Amino acid sequence: MKLGIVGLPNVGKSTLFNSITKAGAECANYPFCTIEPNVGVVAVPDKRLDNLAKMYNPQKVTHAVIEFVDIAGLVKGASKGEGLGNKFLSHIRETDAICEVVRCFEDTNVVHVDGNINPVRDIETINLELIFADIETVNKRLEKAKKNLKADKKYQEEINLLEKILKSLENGISARSIEFNEDEKTIVKDMFLLTTKPILYIANVSEEQLSNLENDENIKKVKEYAEKENAEVVPLCIKMEEELSGLNEEDKKEMLEVYGLNESGLDKVIKKSYNLLGLMSFLTAGEPEVRAWTIKKGTKAPQAAGKIHSDIERGFIKAEVVSYDDLMREGSMLAAREKGLVRSEGKEYIMQDGDIVLFKFNV
Repeated sequence: MKLGIVGLPNVGKSTLFNSITKAGAECANYPFCTIEPNVGVVAVPDKRLDNLAKMYNPQKVTHAVIEFVDIAGLVKGASKGEGLGNKFLSHIRETDAICEVVRCFEDTNVVHVDGNINPVRDIETINLELIFADIETVNKRLEKAKKNLKADKKYQEEINLLEKILKSLENGISARSIEFNEDEKTIVKDMFLLTTKPILYIANVSEEQLSNLENDENIKKVKEYAEKENAEVVPLCIKMEEELSGLNEEDKKEMLEVYGLNESGLDKVIKKSYNLLGLMSFLTAGEPEVRAWTIKKGTKAPQAAGKIHSDIERGFIKAEVVSYDDLMREGSMLAAREKGLVRSEGKEYIMQDGDIVLFKFNV
């Protein structure tokens, strides 16, 4: 699953990417220093694995991962090919969700592409380019559907849907803000619209702003905008996160305490990104390995088993399941079993985040 990190030039995209992935993407104070998208695979922070490792003392601990893509900065006119527009849009199209970095700090040493700080204007610049690209996509699809209608009346339903989406887009409203029924969702999914992708706004702030985020006017404006799209906002001092990412765990903890923080902003971004993609983890635990396995929310037990091996899904008999909280409270699998907390679940069981599972199968 891929998340695209997007934003105007010089808002901190590549620095954020470097901090998250430590992949060393080139950073410079000018537009388009990131021309080809840099890709980094990131472990999802999960304290449950650390606690299970203390219990089982495994040879190996494996976290769930997600992929971040650092995409070139966008400028006005991207949908018409300005700047690196066509490349930018094609790279976003290949991602499953968007992390949009918005600059909320003042710094005369860092050039702003539009000359001054205005986070809502910056968000609208990017979102309008995505909307313009989607209008073109919808119009092409609408033209085709109208031609097909002459031969088959079933296309009327698609035409009605396309006209609803087009009206919204032409009013500057992203398609993710529209309510769709199940049939409409199937059609929309097939269209690969840019503005249906889930989005997380990352408000890049200064160290000084961190101490008073609730009263910061720029943050308030970004949150008000995000609420309209049912999107979340994570305020982040990317400059500080870059420094944190280079420290060992002890020094990192000490620096976070200085700022009164329990976890780094990057950990929040990674966790929220995982959730944004509709993902969760089930866990397996034993002496060889403690591991988090990534599945979509709503996945049933046999399909979850297939994440480990296709043979386990094919020969699925049952799943022995205990919740992480129950296991931690009892202190061992044996104690949890004696209390009747280890359940036997069948093919229709819908997996829950933090389930610790042993699959029984026969092939």
